[in-house]
Amino acid sequence: MLPHAAGDSGDALLEAEGLNAWYGRAHILFDVALSVRRGEVVALMGRNGAGKSTTLKALMGLLPGSAGRRRFAGAEIAALQPYLVCQLGLGYVPEDRRIFTDLSVAENLEVGRRPPRPGLPAWTPERLFQIFPNLAEMRHRSAARMSGGEQQMLTIARTLMGNPQAILLDEPSEGLAPVIVEQMARTLKALKAEGLTILLSEQNLYFAREVSDRAYVIEKGRIRYQGAMADLAANDEVRQAYLTV
Repeated sequence: MLPHAAGDSGDALLEAEGLNAWYGRAHILFDVALSVRRGEVVALMGRNGAGKSTTLKALMGLLPGSAGRRRFAGAEIAALQPYLVCQLGLGYVPEDRRIFTDLSVAENLEVGRRPPRPGLPAWTPERLFQIFPNLAEMRHRSAARMSGGEQQMLTIARTLMGNPQAILLDEPSEGLAPVIVEQMARTLKALKAEGLTILLSEQNLYFAREVSDRAYVIEKGRIRYQGAMADLAANDEVRQAYLTV
């Protein structure tokens, strides 16, 4: 039995218990439990096909075939449609980006604009351009003429225009050049410094270690390990069993 650190859901902004999910008749997630506290960056780690993206979609309410308890900001969200979960302040950044390629950077940001939330910092294009200086330089450029890394940053920025309390970030470093991965890590650190709560799915241990406070490891739809990110990075047994290819 591999080590399984005790979790602490105190002051949790996002929680899931007994989360199960199916694609048709295929059972994908098995009683997943996790929590993310306010202001934390938590990594959900695992190999391809382990259930990371499915977990984020189930948390957001994007999978009709899912069951279990989900809470966000003190509200039960298991029965809510995804747009209502979004209105509560949970943003979602999919792996496949889904930007509007026929719109400019500035126009993409306007699509995501929502009113400020009481008690939370308000995101504006000007503030986002400080966090994402590359986007500032190409604010009038068509999104179709951006690199994959630039499109990923635009997707995150557009989600932030909705003024979320927290975001679900799916595979932010996937397919990016190392120099862009470093830039993405700096960006997430800056967002954390602004008080944003982040749950990210990730395979890249180096990237996750750079930005995350805690980590969960998922394999075949089951949580196999949870603990501080530093403890996971130092645990050769867990990394060999669940993260190495």
